[in-house]
Amino acid sequence: MDQLAAMRVFARVVETGNFTRAANALNIPKTTVTNMVQGLEAHLRTTLLNRTTRRVMVTTDGALYYERAIQILSEIDELDGSLSNTNTQPSGRLRVEMAGAFADHIIIPNLCDFYERYPLIRLDLGVGDRLVDYIAENVDCAVRVGTPRDQSLIARKVSELEFVTCAAPSYIEKFGVPQQPEDLEGEHYCVGYLNATSGQIMTMPFDNGTRTVEITPRYIVSANDSRTYQNAALAGMGVAQLVPFMIRDDFAKGNLVPVLPEWNREPMPIYIVYPQTRHVTNKVRVFVDWLAKLLHKDDLGSLEARGATTHLPSRHIA
Repeated sequence: MDQLAAMRVFARVVETGNFTRAANALNIPKTTVTNMVQGLEAHLRTTLLNRTTRRVMVTTDGALYYERAIQILSEIDELDGSLSNTNTQPSGRLRVEMAGAFADHIIIPNLCDFYERYPLIRLDLGVGDRLVDYIAENVDCAVRVGTPRDQSLIARKVSELEFVTCAAPSYIEKFGVPQQPEDLEGEHYCVGYLNATSGQIMTMPFDNGTRTVEITPRYIVSANDSRTYQNAALAGMGVAQLVPFMIRDDFAKGNLVPVLPEWNREPMPIYIVYPQTRHVTNKVRVFVDWLAKLLHKDDLGSLEARGATTHLPSRHIA
């Protein structure tokens, strides 16, 4: 029996919660997973997992063995990486989760540069604003906007995002221009954004340097995806707070115009997160470093960056 291989399989069963998901994550047959765990139990002369028809439960011995096993496996991976040839390129599948707008506007346009640097990495992008089971779905890392609340994740801040409050000209022509943030709770409408964790509509914070307010938006439509949120604003469904890299072209073409320009929203941090139980491999390290440099180079907060402008016709400005 290859004990290290069996330890890796056992650890994945614990992390995913059953044999089928572990087999899928490791890309091996389920029977192989079962046989390796049974072989490990026979070797240790103890039961590590209690199986039922619906789920797998870790025994007391299994929990203790898992904690030590992941430490040992992490140390072995670290040792292998530190002694590998410096000319060896990071390789293999890298699964990264991120919002669709971030993928479309930031990652995809620069992927040729990443591939030229790391041609042996196969990048699998999971796109969408949703909750992720990092272990069960075998996700290596994720790009997230806002401070992570999940204490089981390790987070590295790589940049910040600013926001622009804006609306479509069709909305302005129908409803006029809001004069104060409080108008968005009264006679005006916003596009609502659904929080993926709570399922609640997110508030809209504003600050003008002397006063800070947090608005609970009045809305007709809400969305839990940033691209859908943007499209609803373009359709004239309400006022929205959008990031500049998404709307540069729309501002340049006049499809969106700023409202409440004297009111700002505090920037939100961008983090790359990954589970504490997952060893940070070289392929994850190089992707995180590449993305951090990319975001530092790209002016995410600028509307002027690609020919867009905030100098709009006076009829759109309060």
